[in-house]
Amino acid sequence: MNMQVTPPSGVQPPPPPKTLGEMQLPIVMMRDILLKTLFRKNTNHASDLAEAICLPLQVTQELIDMAREQRLLEATGTLNATSSSNEMGYQLTEAGKARALDALAQSEYFGAMPVPLDVYREQIKRQSIRNLQITREQLTNAMGHLILPPALLDHLGPAVSAGRSILMYGPPGNGKSSISNGIRDAMGDKIYVPRAIEYAGQVITVYDPIVHSAAEVEVDDPNSLRRKRTFDTRYVRCERPTVITGGELSLSMLDLVYNPTARTYQAPLQLKATGGIFIVDDLGRQAESPQALVNRWIVPLEENKDILALQSGEKFEVPFDTLVIFSTNFHPNEIFDTAALRRIFFKIKIDGPEQEGFLKIFAMVARKRNVPLDEATLIHLLQNKYPTIGNVYANYQPIFLIDQMRAICEFEGIPYQMTPDLIDRAWANMFVKDEVIIK
Repeated sequence: MNMQVTPPSGVQPPPPPKTLGEMQLPIVMMRDILLKTLFRKNTNHASDLAEAICLPLQVTQELIDMAREQRLLEATGTLNATSSSNEMGYQLTEAGKARALDALAQSEYFGAMPVPLDVYREQIKRQSIRNLQITREQLTNAMGHLILPPALLDHLGPAVSAGRSILMYGPPGNGKSSISNGIRDAMGDKIYVPRAIEYAGQVITVYDPIVHSAAEVEVDDPNSLRRKRTFDTRYVRCERPTVITGGELSLSMLDLVYNPTARTYQAPLQLKATGGIFIVDDLGRQAESPQALVNRWIVPLEENKDILALQSGEKFEVPFDTLVIFSTNFHPNEIFDTAALRRIFFKIKIDGPEQEGFLKIFAMVARKRNVPLDEATLIHLLQNKYPTIGNVYANYQPIFLIDQMRAICEFEGIPYQMTPDLIDRAWANMFVKDEVIIK
């Protein structure tokens, strides 16, 4: 049975089509997807087919009736039905099987009917990341597991609410990646991701279970006196997506991926991130230069649109509705020219903590790791160890040191504890001594 689902309040959902005329897809494409799905899934009933191609039952029935008129489908009656619903069954005729095989030779795609690109544009407007207004409280709650300087939220808040590009830079190990994830958590609402979109008769798959986290939806109760509003099930209701890339990012990963066997396309990373966040971590560690990567983003960042190309070479525009966060350990002036920096809307330096912040982090981590604090050990750490590195604190250091001490305690068979000796042993693993190794 084609389940009816309804979303909670929030982003306006995509309305389900009521007729074939509302689909705005080539009629032959829709018919062939129906035939291919019936051939591949061996589905008999209209309700099962409707669920498989993600269309309302009445629209699916229109397609079935059209295929019957063209003698590609035939009714099998209710005697062959495998359920007790007395629902009419259907099967491919010999001509229908031949047409399905011919259509599969042209494209292996079957299942969910794609959403026309122009229709998807309208849904992007309804759920645009630029419609979000993140409050200080939301951002603070999302960053609650981090000890951050108060002034940092003053910079982050407007950047996130603007939905524009952000460059976070500073020394390594101070939580740039964790802050990026906190920004994602602060968004909190749900959007609708198409399973596939259509452009110029080509199918581009978008929904990716690796990138998109599907949210639970309410099932419409057929016994309820009040019918609930439904949405177009060609979309999947998801958390706002987050795509995280690092040193592996290449320019080719930002292009459409063509599958020559299936003869379909897969959306590039930035299109999958529509309505959410695209994080470029460790900028400067990629094979391409940071300048080249940012040059690829100039049009999307400035004009809120991206240019993609089909195998034929035909280029077309897709909406670019993504908060791009660049994160780097390099100073921006080392990796960008002024023109590139101008196109990145917000530049936020993420520094290491002062001593007070460091101690707060240390105490919080010790409590979570069940390691009792010891005043003599902390004094030893601050007076004898940190002066050797110029009293430069980093957010990663408390976790590193405490986990090292835990590992030593487990090896020695003693209760978790901190002592000056354990700190010395942990500290020795945090830095590598400069020395010449004779080979």
